[in-house]
Amino acid sequence: MRLEQIIESGVSALSYELVAVEYVPRQGNSMLRVYIDSPDGITLEDCEKASRQLSALLDVEDPISGRFTLEVSSPGIDRPLVKPAHFEKYCGERVKVSTHNLHLGRKRFTGQLTEVSETGIVVEVDGEAYDLPFTDINNARLSPQWS
Repeated sequence: MRLEQIIESGVSALSYELVAVEYVPRQGNSMLRVYIDSPDGITLEDCEKASRQLSALLDVEDPISGRFTLEVSSPGIDRPLVKPAHFEKYCGERVKVSTHNLHLGRKRFTGQLTEVSETGIVVEVDGEAYDLPFTDINNARLSPQWS
């Protein structure tokens, strides 16, 4: 949690929204991905500015042992959904969700996000509604359909 707090402080100081943090430990060189957004969208210059800010903060705070690569990016059209507010914002959209545990025999769901509550979401897949608690969601992203 400390890592995310450090990143959140650096991102918010630049008036960006922290969408998600992904840390992928690897032997030799780990990967730290930070997704940022703003009401006006994110440009390459925004990513560079945030990268410089976060690099300085992470050098001082040193929350990660060993070498790592920092990658700052916009969330993209298949943006990760992490916080309950993300799910609320995209209710009605097509999503792709994976869970830790089985729900009616499955762990992967691609369908319409139909409901969001304090405790979880409902995803409709092929006419079947799946109630998925936030605590069991492993990964969730928008899943745009191309026509």
